[in-house]
Amino acid sequence: MASPAERTDAQVVRDVLAGDRDAYRLLVRRYSDLLFGHAIRIVGNRDEASDLVQRALVKGFRKLRACRDPDRVGAWLFRILANSCKDHLRAQRPSIRLEDAGEISEPGPDPLAAAQSSEVRGRLRRALDRLTPEQREAFVFKHVEGHSYEEMAAVLDLSVASLKMRVHRAREALQGLLEEYR
Repeated sequence: MASPAERTDAQVVRDVLAGDRDAYRLLVRRYSDLLFGHAIRIVGNRDEASDLVQRALVKGFRKLRACRDPDRVGAWLFRILANSCKDHLRAQRPSIRLEDAGEISEPGPDPLAAAQSSEVRGRLRRALDRLTPEQREAFVFKHVEGHSYEEMAAVLDLSVASLKMRVHRAREALQGLLEEYR
């Protein structure tokens, strides 16, 4: 029998569906950090991100039979999480903390530079908060996490053309919103 690290996702899914409930822990270990990283970038709050990831993993376990392609169970779990994040944003509209996403460096020792950096982060955070959940998700996937459109399409179950349009609209909206803050 293959060691846990050598088992493919499809093998783990088959084991879980055959009654080995503990095998699901391997999928949790494989994907929880990636899922959490995405959730924190979308919702901006560590506690909320953690809750969303836990709920997505529980839902994934309960609905594992609905996963059409066990080799892509990671993408399937990601889609569950992405949908949960969008629902959460629609309901709560929390602010995004880009410093948690690691895309904007912390201010240096220069007080003027620190003030300007803080002001830019604040403007960007306010602008991102005003995007639709779908635009924010597409923007984060593309420009914060660096995914290709093909990767995004596989995870979100959307066409590349639709995602290109969402990212384009998100950039346009951000540009307009940032101009308002000048």
